[in-house]
Amino acid sequence: MDLLTFKLILVFALFLLSLTIAAYSTWAERKVAAIMQDRIGPNRSGPFGLLQPLADGGKFFFKEDFTPQNAEKFLFILGPSLVMFISLITGAVIPWGKTLNLGGVSYDLQVANIDVGVLFIIGMASIGVYGIMIGGWASNNKYSLLGAIRASSQMISYELAMGLALLSIIMMTGSLDLKVITETQTTGKIWGLFELDGMNWNILYQPLAFLIFFVAALAETNRHPFDLPECESELVTGYSTEYSSMKLGLYMFGEYVNMFISNAFMVVLFFGGYNYPGIEWVTQNWGENAAGILSIVAFLTKTIIGIVVFMWIRWTLPRFRYDQLMHLGWKTLIPLALVNLMITGAVILAFGN
Repeated sequence: MDLLTFKLILVFALFLLSLTIAAYSTWAERKVAAIMQDRIGPNRSGPFGLLQPLADGGKFFFKEDFTPQNAEKFLFILGPSLVMFISLITGAVIPWGKTLNLGGVSYDLQVANIDVGVLFIIGMASIGVYGIMIGGWASNNKYSLLGAIRASSQMISYELAMGLALLSIIMMTGSLDLKVITETQTTGKIWGLFELDGMNWNILYQPLAFLIFFVAALAETNRHPFDLPECESELVTGYSTEYSSMKLGLYMFGEYVNMFISNAFMVVLFFGGYNYPGIEWVTQNWGENAAGILSIVAFLTKTIIGIVVFMWIRWTLPRFRYDQLMHLGWKTLIPLALVNLMITGAVILAFGN
């Protein structure tokens, strides 16, 4: 198998994986809510309600596609399409596993291994704001526009704290390459005391950076308690008020794909990526393919745990007021991120990496 064929298969597999996890995140969200509220949740469509996402998808496809009379039709379609496209393309630079050996050739489980993978994801996330803003403005609805303005100001504000938290990881690893960041978390003496195979994770060295990044990721994906752009009690459903059928579905699926990719990004940065305890031992004793398959399982397991935590927070915490949201972003997270950055720099200067 040549490299191009493998990459095409990997792209298709990643596309299916992202859509499948996004679809079943809607099912899991309802089940998590049902468990926390002592309810049953979806149980009619298939066993345990497992066919509910397919029923929801069919409903989106067959519902009437309504476009407001005074809407900017091209931009009205472009908005949700852009959100979905940006959500999917960010997964291209994430290393989803170690390597697989096919026909004597080792292949990286990464669509595009670029030197500036961190900047690529942050840049794509910034462009995603335009999809929301375009959709809200093109709807020619004041509630949609207010929701879009809220979303853009919220995402821009929390991107600053997220970027500053990322800088501490970049300073530690000396690279913007996600593959390099992952490999630096494989082995090494934790706190200079003892060595664990596959467990030298950045969360052990940068807990404050992780906390800042986690809160910013909730805000960037418009999840509770930061779902101000689409709060039903004030703005109907915010920027997507005038949308129906599959265009509304693209916005909803885009949000769940964003949640999946943001958790995958956090796993790479703070939780060792595809590394797991004993990865080097497995590679030496069971072979490259066994280690590669287990690395994919480990990566997806960590990511799904993060998604469940996102859902748990949604059904636990109340929504912030908008002034509280901005206060947290500008007056709390950014100063904390700057302090963490200075401490990281001082430690690196004093003790080295």
